[in-house]
Amino acid sequence: MSSANLTDIDVQIEIAKRRLDTIQADYTESLDTIWMMLGSLLVFFMHSGFSLLEAGSVRFKNAQNILAKNLVVVTIGFLCWYVLGYPLAFGFLDKTNRFSGGSEFFLDGFFDDKAKFRFWLFHGTFCATGGTIVSGAMAERTKLRGFGIFIVVMTSLIYPLVVHWGWSGQGFLNYVDNNGNSVSVFGPAYLDFAGSGVVHLVGGTAALWGAMIVGPRKERFDEETSEDFDGHNIPFCVLGTFFLWFGWYGFNPCSTASMHSKDTAYTAGLVAVNTTLSPCVSGLVVFFLRAKVTEPKRLDVGGFSNGILAGLVAITAGCAFVKPWESVIIGLVGGLSYQGCSLLLKRLKVDDVVDAFAVHGVNGLWGVLALGLFGNPEEGIGGNGSLYGGNQLQAQLGGGFVIIIWVSAWSLLLLYPLQRFGLLRLSDKFQDKGADIMEHSPAKAYA
Repeated sequence: MSSANLTDIDVQIEIAKRRLDTIQADYTESLDTIWMMLGSLLVFFMHSGFSLLEAGSVRFKNAQNILAKNLVVVTIGFLCWYVLGYPLAFGFLDKTNRFSGGSEFFLDGFFDDKAKFRFWLFHGTFCATGGTIVSGAMAERTKLRGFGIFIVVMTSLIYPLVVHWGWSGQGFLNYVDNNGNSVSVFGPAYLDFAGSGVVHLVGGTAALWGAMIVGPRKERFDEETSEDFDGHNIPFCVLGTFFLWFGWYGFNPCSTASMHSKDTAYTAGLVAVNTTLSPCVSGLVVFFLRAKVTEPKRLDVGGFSNGILAGLVAITAGCAFVKPWESVIIGLVGGLSYQGCSLLLKRLKVDDVVDAFAVHGVNGLWGVLALGLFGNPEEGIGGNGSLYGGNQLQAQLGGGFVIIIWVSAWSLLLLYPLQRFGLLRLSDKFQDKGADIMEHSPAKAYA
């Protein structure tokens, strides 16, 4: 065979390789986009769960009002994420800023890198989730105007900066040092796979301050009327719980952010298993405690539902870094933590309508700290728990502390003045008649 023919064959082989590389790149991009779009839709669907759960937890005379707040959170939240939230969270600057991003306002530059559209949508659904947690805690006595103001700041500033610190790869809780190692100001890089701290601890902390500052519903803790405040629709609560659990399979597994390699697929599978086991244990723990230990020692379906959600929140940080048996323990402690906090808040007469702080705040923090304890480095899945000789706990403690202080400061700065100027709490007349009758059309949620 002549050298000319050999050269021609080499050229054809090179062309074929380039075509194959192009096909592979397109295939990879398509898989990742489908995966993240699926996750975005599942997390977005979680707002159906929040809506059902919160509507079922309030009295029928306030059903429309709490649904209005859920709609406000999603619509305002996405717009704020578009204008300011995403740029502060992921808008990288030429000079690295460990505190905040500051570019790509209004999606500027996205058409130069179209993969950012899927990334924006996925994290936008997370942003709205944080605000929804707050609405349930403050239900039945909060003005829409004041709540809306808080949500604007929550989704524009409070939540996005926490995202930058923990998830951008450039924030002070997780960045790459000059030696190429992932670190934080507390030593090892803060780990939070899908947001026990970044999402749920943020929302849960704000929910606690909101519930305390706006005060309890009128006559909520009077002995003669306390039972009048039971939620009006337990089936809604259960359906909402299942909707949320279903959506959590987008929240956690799809946080791999890609799906074009077998290693990523294996990680997603592990995450899904852990996302299943932890809530099973936590839900059963709460169901048992309320049936056999705490008064009135009856089967509490609403408590069962919140116990399930507590386990989901608790495993969200470590779902990719721990083994299934560890997720069972995390869920067990999550159920106990939820039940203890729920009882404590009632004793302190903090009126958290949906137990948002007990579910998302306490178990958001537990999920963060659990990752400092569990996760064997020798397993090769990213764990660095102190129970195995790792030093992850210091970063988790530091990260959790920073999040609590940050959210608490802003919650006090915003909610207290809103309350003082009459923009937060509904009047006693509104609470007696119900917000649906007083300011909604039609005046009843049910015909």
